[in-house]
Amino acid sequence: MTARPSRKQARRDALFLLYQRDVTELTMDELVEGLRLREGYAPDDFTSAAVGGVLAEREVLDAALAAHSTSWTLERMAPLERSILRLSLWEIESGVTPPEVAIDEAVRLAKRYASDEAGAFVNGVLGAIQRGREAGDD
Repeated sequence: MTARPSRKQARRDALFLLYQRDVTELTMDELVEGLRLREGYAPDDFTSAAVGGVLAEREVLDAALAAHSTSWTLERMAPLERSILRLSLWEIESGVTPPEVAIDEAVRLAKRYASDEAGAFVNGVLGAIQRGREAGDD
């Protein structure tokens, strides 16, 4: 059995589970079993909470994302970028990660697994949401 994943690895695991759920018809049980087989460990508490939280709050998260991504509808966003945005926003909303850390990690994931342009897009959407919250708009 592999050692417990770091927070960065747990976040990556959550991202890929959310992404796979978004683009496949697999159940979460099937996706979790795939993670176990691939990585040699089950999702940790953070991964489980993040995936469950995003799935439970998806409508609320999507409404906030849609309101702050004026040039792109959710359907037009790449599934990976959409999953990154949902995960980061859940982290901010749930209070498990400080906003600046959640945004930095989202940008890092977007640049690593998508593109530099995706990193800028993710930063712009999440930054707009955060500025709106700080100004008392949400």
